[in-house]
Amino acid sequence: MAKTKAQKKASLATIAKLIKDVKDAGSVALVKFSGLTVADATNFRRKLRAESVNYLVTKKTLAKKALTESGVAGEVPALDGQIGLAWGADQIAPARGVYEFQKQSEKKVELLGGIFEGRFMNCQEMSSIAAIPSRQTLYAQLVNVINSPIQGLVMILDGMAKKKVV
Repeated sequence: MAKTKAQKKASLATIAKLIKDVKDAGSVALVKFSGLTVADATNFRRKLRAESVNYLVTKKTLAKKALTESGVAGEVPALDGQIGLAWGADQIAPARGVYEFQKQSEKKVELLGGIFEGRFMNCQEMSSIAAIPSRQTLYAQLVNVINSPIQGLVMILDGMAKKKVV
């Protein structure tokens, strides 16, 4: 059945909105999903929303058109199966959110690739980006590295003080 003019205008508006969102996003994760129950899909969306990540299930043709017209360098990854786009201002949050849910969901959700720092990335590159710890974890590790020599010095001085008392 052929599309009406109103349906075509709606499709073009959707593509224009997707292009704008992709250009404005810090990063975009391309998601393949299959076999998700409604409860799983709702849980997935809630987890992404908690990290300030937008998620949209779209047709492959609309997604491919929006990605090619977004002006991002590189080649668009193959879009197989049912496709969703996750994007947000944080550069790591979309990939991390999808990657963590992928580990929990027994391969019902897969990270196909994405856009990071203005170029297309494949699945392996996006998975390695998703493995980067959160900012709070990195701060905690930095504080631990800074604190370690100071703590060692205090322990040595305490040991020397105990020796002199005896």
